[in-house]
Amino acid sequence: MEYLLHYTWKHRLFPLQGLLTTDGDEVEVISPGRHNADAGPDFLDARLRIGGTLWVGNVEIHLRSSDWYRHHHDSDGAYDTVVLHVVEDADCDVTTSGGVRIPQLRVDIPHEVSENYNELSMSDYHPRCREVLPMLPRLTITSWLSALSVERLEYRMQQIMERRKECGLSWEDTAFVTVARTFGFGKNGDAFERWALALPSGAVGKHRDDLFQVEALFFGMAGLLSEPSDADGYYSRLQGEWRYLSKKFTLTPIDPTVWKFLRMRPQNFPHRRIAQLAMLYHVGRLNLARMVGTDDINQLLSLFDTDVSDFWRTHYSFVSEPSRINSGRLSASSQRLLVLNCVIPLLFAYGRYRLDETLTNRALDLLEQLPAETNHIISRWNDAGVTCRSAADSQALIQLTTRYCEAKDCLRCRFGYEYIRHNPGFLNEKSVPV
Repeated sequence: MEYLLHYTWKHRLFPLQGLLTTDGDEVEVISPGRHNADAGPDFLDARLRIGGTLWVGNVEIHLRSSDWYRHHHDSDGAYDTVVLHVVEDADCDVTTSGGVRIPQLRVDIPHEVSENYNELSMSDYHPRCREVLPMLPRLTITSWLSALSVERLEYRMQQIMERRKECGLSWEDTAFVTVARTFGFGKNGDAFERWALALPSGAVGKHRDDLFQVEALFFGMAGLLSEPSDADGYYSRLQGEWRYLSKKFTLTPIDPTVWKFLRMRPQNFPHRRIAQLAMLYHVGRLNLARMVGTDDINQLLSLFDTDVSDFWRTHYSFVSEPSRINSGRLSASSQRLLVLNCVIPLLFAYGRYRLDETLTNRALDLLEQLPAETNHIISRWNDAGVTCRSAADSQALIQLTTRYCEAKDCLRCRFGYEYIRHNPGFLNEKSVPV
């Protein structure tokens, strides 16, 4: 329950008058401080008046005073800056590493806070806080969604920066691997990333002008040219070209068993997606400058509007029977997903890397220009009364669901905060419906 005591202190859900230390000194909480998510005291730069003296320092919180010693803070100099120890049970005195006694304040977790939190965490609803959502002011909802959409981009940015390390700090290679992962459309994302990281960009770049050689390198490195063939057709010619190029560049394909086909529509087969990537690479669409160089959403969507070579207009794999002729182009919805899940996060990450607010703001603007996604997560929030105006909102709700709701981290959620600090009856009486 210590997290509830943190919550009580952070949001000042305790009496603001008549606070006394265990020694009887009056305490005035001017500012509870900044919640510290890293190592060290729980709250930093708190402003407190204790016994008439103004203190600016750190606050540590435990359920019991003895936890101070159990966590060895008495021998850790990082805790010598603590000016107040907040506890629910003051069962002993506490001291710094130098033996200086630290003032302690006993604070109770309000009954309604623990009751509402238990009710929220045990709820079977999705989302759990749906009872309170219709009563929240619109500003509360929109401001939280705005913060979450940025948080979602920052989360994606961290993934991209880690990927950049694997790409030898090359932004061009990072962009290609990020696009490739997105082409997995979830189910084959890991496989596509593994494949793209294994592709030697220098070798492929030397043959960019020849689509057939690009296809041979792409399919060969994917391990999809390993089956024997006697036929003198497209597949056997690819095998011959792959044998030549793999020997020339000393290439080893990835394990083909990484590719997933179960319960997948034929147009999403890895073969088809690799053929589309080969064409995009061949015509020069997969480069960072083109992806981050425009603020026109339609131009970004058009980057992924390209056809495939003749064989893939009538096939979904090397062994499939020819089907009716089709364009082989990515659907409009697939193009939007690629811009949403690849180009915009890349733009945001590159802008942060370059310390260029124009690029990061452009990423946020582009999110607002894309329509909201439609999936089971968004449907649940819509049913609960939270609607999406754009992809910025739908990305925010995905972030909220995956990083907060599924982890039952309601204490860090603004919707959860409103639920916990007030009971639903209070909200029904005091709040104006959205």
